[in-house]
Amino acid sequence: MRELDQKQTMDLLNSIFECELAGVVRYTHYSLMVTGSYRISMVDFFKEQASESLLHAQKVGEILTGLEGRPSRKISSVEDTDKYSVKDFLAQSLAHEAKALGLYKKLFETVSNANSFLEEFARHMISEEETHNLELQQMLCDFSE
Repeated sequence: MRELDQKQTMDLLNSIFECELAGVVRYTHYSLMVTGSYRISMVDFFKEQASESLLHAQKVGEILTGLEGRPSRKISSVEDTDKYSVKDFLAQSLAHEAKALGLYKKLFETVSNANSFLEEFARHMISEEETHNLELQQMLCDFSE
């Protein structure tokens, strides 16, 4: 086992925390803005994604405080593209989930062979984020041109 890089780990956890909180805002906004024939199913889908992002942020925050760190009070940027179709929301969601996946992969690289708990946590979260990415890609198939 190698020594855990505490600073890099904390920085990555805070970046993940901020990204997950941005997901709460993003998905809540989408659930309110979605219109059209997909509205009923998509409102529930986006609400579930917002709840899951909050749960992820809380887990990461607990890990941060457990490592004697402080969770950030910031959130990652949530840009408004002025595009409000279901296809646009799904494409923006896919980009957001890809960003989160990248952060969890960086965390995994940082903690591998240094902290078994964090390594397993990162591995689990990578699996969840990869599943989200696949689901979003499948959902976008309805909108391919």
